[in-house]
Amino acid sequence: MAKINPGEFMRQVQAEARKVVWPTRQETVTTAIFVAIMMTLLAVFFLGVDTVFGEIVKWLLSLA
Repeated sequence: MAKINPGEFMRQVQAEARKVVWPTRQETVTTAIFVAIMMTLLAVFFLGVDTVFGEIVKWLLSLA
């Protein structure tokens, strides 16, 4: 791989940065809300699973 000088590297970085399509404010807000909802649902789900398994383990240990 050929080495390039720092000036050429910076020009290439700037050219690639111009190609980036940034999300709109509405897209960012919508995505953030979706992530918060999914995080809450998953937290409740795993709380339930953990509670069920905890009760199963308590029951199994009470048999001993």
